[in-house]
Amino acid sequence: MEIKKVGIVGAGIMGSSIAQFCAQYGYEVVVSDINDVILEKCLTSIQKTFARLVKQGKITEQDKDIMLKRITTTKGLGAFQDCDLVIEAVSENMKLKKKVFAELDEICPKHCVLLSNTSCLSITDIAMATHRPDKVMGMHFFNPVSIMPLLEVIRTIITSEDTANIANNFGKSLGKTIIVVNDTPGFIVTRLLIPFVLDAIRLVEAGIATPEDIDKAVTLGLNHPMGPLTLADFSGLDTLLEIAEAVYNESKNPQFIAPMLLRKMVTAGRLGRKSGKGFFNYT
Repeated sequence: MEIKKVGIVGAGIMGSSIAQFCAQYGYEVVVSDINDVILEKCLTSIQKTFARLVKQGKITEQDKDIMLKRITTTKGLGAFQDCDLVIEAVSENMKLKKKVFAELDEICPKHCVLLSNTSCLSITDIAMATHRPDKVMGMHFFNPVSIMPLLEVIRTIITSEDTANIANNFGKSLGKTIIVVNDTPGFIVTRLLIPFVLDAIRLVEAGIATPEDIDKAVTLGLNHPMGPLTLADFSGLDTLLEIAEAVYNESKNPQFIAPMLLRKMVTAGRLGRKSGKGFFNYT
């Protein structure tokens, strides 16, 4: 099946980045959100990204105009009625995701493949909110979408081979390196990463070392490009907490029990870069 039009549900950081990337690779894109302000921010962010690419000499001014014309925004899902593939990029909340997929199932054409950009939630549970569970998969992009080459494609025991092939080919058409994983809590990357970051927070909580020295240990001792606490701030501590709790609730793996320090920081509004302060100060 040829993918011509791609729908994106959710115009936040990930949704806008995925939309920009899809338009850059030639797809017609429609982005939906319930908030006009978020949709405006989405378009502004995409325009800035394309302008930066022009300045860097990676695309021309004409390329930028063509790519921008491929993107439309909408507050409802009605414009998804002729989409060939839809990527859901709302927050990591199972109830919300099921609601979105149930609505997409009613609106999207029968051939349309429905993908969730979740980093941890059960794709099987999401799929069963539709009447087409064989056409539902996970497609986990990494932030920043335009830089990170990896794409996790998650299949369930219900996923059809045709759907798997469509998802894989679509990911490859975006220039991504594909890894395929069966539906399991946290998949591969989140399953490995979150306990690592939570352990770094536990070191701070126990007073063993400062956030600065913990990050230096990882960047200089393990050769990681970014320390775990800088990464936590970059991703958002509220997002980290949501993911840890979601994986723990499904797996009961004690590695995913969130430290009290993380919970208190989220309660206090210290969410990382997005709030100006997390483990480090960004004001």
